[in-house]
Amino acid sequence: MTQNSASKLLNRDASQDKKTCGNGFVKSHCLFQQKRYRRPAEKNHHASCTSLLYNKLFVESFEETPLLVAVLTYMGYGILTIFGYLRDFLRDWKFEKCHLAREREEQKDFVPLYQDFENFYTRNLYMRIRDNWNRPICSVPGAKMDLVERVTPDYNWTFEHTGKVLKDVINMGSYNYLGFAENSGTCADAAAHSTVKYGVGVSSTRQEIGNLDKHEELEKLVARFLGVESSMVFGMGFATNSMNIPALTGKGCLILSDELNHASLVLGARLSGSTIRVFKHNNMQSLEKMLRDAIVHGQPRTHRPWKKILIVVEGIYSMEGSIVRLPEVIALKKKYKAYLYLDEAHSIGALGTRGRGVVDYFGLDPSDVDIMMGTFTKSFGAAGGYIGGKKELIDYLRLHSHSAVYATSMSPPITQQIITSMKCIMGKDGTTLGQERLRQLSENTTYFRRRLHEMGFIIYGNNDSPVVPLMLYMPAKIGAFGREMLKRNIGTVVVGFPATPIIESRARFCVSAAHTREMLDTALNAISEVGDLLQLKYSRKYRGEESSCFSYLESHQD
Repeated sequence: MTQNSASKLLNRDASQDKKTCGNGFVKSHCLFQQKRYRRPAEKNHHASCTSLLYNKLFVESFEETPLLVAVLTYMGYGILTIFGYLRDFLRDWKFEKCHLAREREEQKDFVPLYQDFENFYTRNLYMRIRDNWNRPICSVPGAKMDLVERVTPDYNWTFEHTGKVLKDVINMGSYNYLGFAENSGTCADAAAHSTVKYGVGVSSTRQEIGNLDKHEELEKLVARFLGVESSMVFGMGFATNSMNIPALTGKGCLILSDELNHASLVLGARLSGSTIRVFKHNNMQSLEKMLRDAIVHGQPRTHRPWKKILIVVEGIYSMEGSIVRLPEVIALKKKYKAYLYLDEAHSIGALGTRGRGVVDYFGLDPSDVDIMMGTFTKSFGAAGGYIGGKKELIDYLRLHSHSAVYATSMSPPITQQIITSMKCIMGKDGTTLGQERLRQLSENTTYFRRRLHEMGFIIYGNNDSPVVPLMLYMPAKIGAFGREMLKRNIGTVVVGFPATPIIESRARFCVSAAHTREMLDTALNAISEVGDLLQLKYSRKYRGEESSCFSYLESHQD
């Protein structure tokens, strides 16, 4: 499909399907709709998609930040910055003690090892709410967990354990999508048996004496699970990206990276020495423009053709809850003869009728994705990562990947945990437990998102994504939300700048198949109560209405 014909179809579908409501929002029953949220001045070029690319309803929601909330958020950070400079002045004159690392007096003429100004945020903003992170747990991070109670005598610079334990805290923060993070059952028993037989560590690399029969069994199983020719597993998910991308691209190559890609992808791209260009999040016009420019202009200065062009995207974006528009990415990749690197860290096991990720979710051919990457740390309740693709690709990586050549092999009990859980998802264990968990995760995700919408919260992402960001915005509400939820025995993850844009601080919930309806209702009631207390129900959209296919579209949309 050419760009012009596609645009005509998109514009025709949008004009036929949308009905404007009195409140300025748009009710639509199209296959796809998305609202750009980062730059309000931009136009929304893709309000719908044709059935030629999408075989199912695809709805994402990114409601605009209310103007008053944005102004107050900027004011909050401004006030904190002013007080931060005041406190730094008091520290310089020894009126207040600074606990962070600083240069020794005898090294004052050296080039600074610690960049004092770069630690400004840590000293004066992060420390105020540091108690919301790094909380030690002393149980399995399942649907419920036990937290070690701690107190701070010096305003979050240091912590002391009280010896008490907070029991049965509902865990809404772990990536335990299918509930395989457990200490009993088939997976735990198999891992325990593997520990007895093989031990805990391998103490060698795969190329030396660390290649176990279990590793080869796992790689064959992963290849069958993904529907690819071959696969390779690694002991660390982060290193799967950061150490393999440099093996695939180098100088003279171009990497086109989504602006919200994970830090491991960003690091891998930088280490490769390739030229990196960033396209707007999930924006296919931005991606196509960069592809077209790369083909037309070639490399800077010399204008020689790029050796290769690699598009790097994720399946589910872990901070936004959005799902990659994979059918369109593949269409562009084929049109411009580029390669596609797909990171399925959060989507593998969590999406698709068979739990096989975003490719399964859209019903696409796995061979259309050149490099399929994923991790075992989320849906499989284990650790490590994998890369799947053609046999030639995997054979090349076995020789050239730093993560394969130099890293210690995956631990045997971890390997067995992945094998057992994957067979469960595939139904090869003789039970329907895997399918039941996939269905339960989908039901829990739909229910949790719908209830939050009805309460009036602004939440981001795709309707089918188990990653649910709830917008907090103001800096003071980041710490307050985490503390108030813990008081109600709910464990949550809160995120702020610089991990998110400065006015888009949020709480991030991860829905699990292990959550019962009672647990979700308890968590939702607590969220609603804290939302009323902190005045977090910002949404100007539907409250109590059906939200099956609603999306806020900007008034200046084409």
